[in-house]
Amino acid sequence: MECNIEANKADCGCTYEPCERKGKCCECIKYHKNRGGLPGCLFPPEGERTYDRSLENFLESWK
Repeated sequence: MECNIEANKADCGCTYEPCERKGKCCECIKYHKNRGGLPGCLFPPEGERTYDRSLENFLESWK
């Protein structure tokens, strides 16, 4: 399966610029997982904008 970076970018909710992983979902997930966090696309917009990718912020954002 090939990565469709342009289509992924269109659906990406991450507002961090410049993000070198934007549209490269596999790289993004691995990057955040290795740092104990979650990718921005899993957060609602207000939670994503904090740039706090912790599990605690994720849970608080979805309350």
